[in-house]
Amino acid sequence: MLANLRNAILIASVLAAPLAAQFDGMLDNKPILDAHNCYPYEGKWADRIDRALSTGSPVSIEQDIAWYNGKVVVSHTAKTTGIEPLLSDYFFERVRPIVEKALKDNKPDTWPVIILHFDFKDTQAPLLHAVWDVLGQYEGWITTAPKTNDPHKLSKLKRRPLLVITEDSDAQEEVFFNEVKPGDRLRLFGSAHTVQVKDQHALATLSPSQLLLERPTNYRRWWNNSWYEVEEGGQPKSGEWATTAETRLRALVDHAHREGFWIRFYTFDGFEPGHGLGWGEAYNFRSRPAVEKRWLAALNAGVNFIATDQYEDLAEFMRQNHFK
Repeated sequence: MLANLRNAILIASVLAAPLAAQFDGMLDNKPILDAHNCYPYEGKWADRIDRALSTGSPVSIEQDIAWYNGKVVVSHTAKTTGIEPLLSDYFFERVRPIVEKALKDNKPDTWPVIILHFDFKDTQAPLLHAVWDVLGQYEGWITTAPKTNDPHKLSKLKRRPLLVITEDSDAQEEVFFNEVKPGDRLRLFGSAHTVQVKDQHALATLSPSQLLLERPTNYRRWWNNSWYEVEEGGQPKSGEWATTAETRLRALVDHAHREGFWIRFYTFDGFEPGHGLGWGEAYNFRSRPAVEKRWLAALNAGVNFIATDQYEDLAEFMRQNHFK
């Protein structure tokens, strides 16, 4: 009987191991609204961060990052002009009251209250080093983890109100992980490498294990996906929401979680063509009913980051369906 108990404990520990990779189970791995492209375009839409924050917490906020005259700016393009806001001003100082209140309230089980998601438009080393330095100025706010000698050994996170994630660029890994000394703290976490294909339409035909090329590392802890991985042709070619697509979505999410990753899909919009508020058509399912079916499927499947440009609409939908 004792041997059976030991075996049961061993099996349970093996099964539970991947879950520890998912940001230590923070926020119970529940779905989070991801505010896509949450920054001004050409001086317009400067209220996006206020709109995103108004949806409540936790919330993920995407900031596209570029370089202007030696400064880290928030920009939709690498071709900056000088009108772009500084990352420190537009994001960090805007969220200061929220973060400082969270620190004062001292409820770590509710942290992070904000996930900061970087999408770099330029990966030149000076920009990456400058971003690392900006994060250093606010490190007391940020969820960190010590770098381990073995990258496949995930260290425990020190929770703070802000979690910073970035994407899969190897240039970013070089600065944000390889250049960090073992024992020093990681300030942000990258996404997994995914398979590269010549034709995006092929993504929906590949198995989850063919798409996801690696296990979590101390640095790479989440998996970023377009909708092409779910429905062939992505949003532009989407039709009626089908059982086969829902099964496909669940298979991708379940595979990510078994491997130990959080998973994101981008981007879930549904509006009449031409009626977006600075939103493009590339991510548009073309009607509210069409996107709501996919929002619900993503929520039920356990997608961790559900990206949308319709922040308030998704937040209300999540509340109505008891996910927020």
